[in-house]
Amino acid sequence: MTRTDRDRDDDGRARQARPRDALGRPLPYDAVGVEPVSEEPLPPLETLTTARALLDEGRPFSAHEVLEARWKDCPEHERPLWQGLAQLCVGVTHARRGNPTGAQRLLDRASTHLSGYAGTDGPTYGLDLDEVLAEARRCVETAEPEQVTPG
Repeated sequence: MTRTDRDRDDDGRARQARPRDALGRPLPYDAVGVEPVSEEPLPPLETLTTARALLDEGRPFSAHEVLEARWKDCPEHERPLWQGLAQLCVGVTHARRGNPTGAQRLLDRASTHLSGYAGTDGPTYGLDLDEVLAEARRCVETAEPEQVTPG
């Protein structure tokens, strides 16, 4: 594949075919990376369960992808919830990639979305949003940058 060629799916849409490490960084085409997550949105509780499992596996970037799929498919009034949760995972990803400034910016954006959502009648699916945000901040504060390694 040349530099100008783009990876495409069966429908011709641009897709990244390179394997990724646990933090979503592209690896060489011949490397073994982590299993990609589906781009199909999951139901709300399944989204949360899957994202939590991915976080527990040290895969915040993949957790973000699962939450982002839900965010793009959810009812309009729930968008701040799913966007904020996805941004928390990206913040953790940035911290683990060694980018504390980016991590803090994403946590601040997530906090804005989640605090605005918390004041609505929208469902939180059993989440204590203050605790979720506090946990993400702890993860960012204690994150050790990781090197690029196959999954």
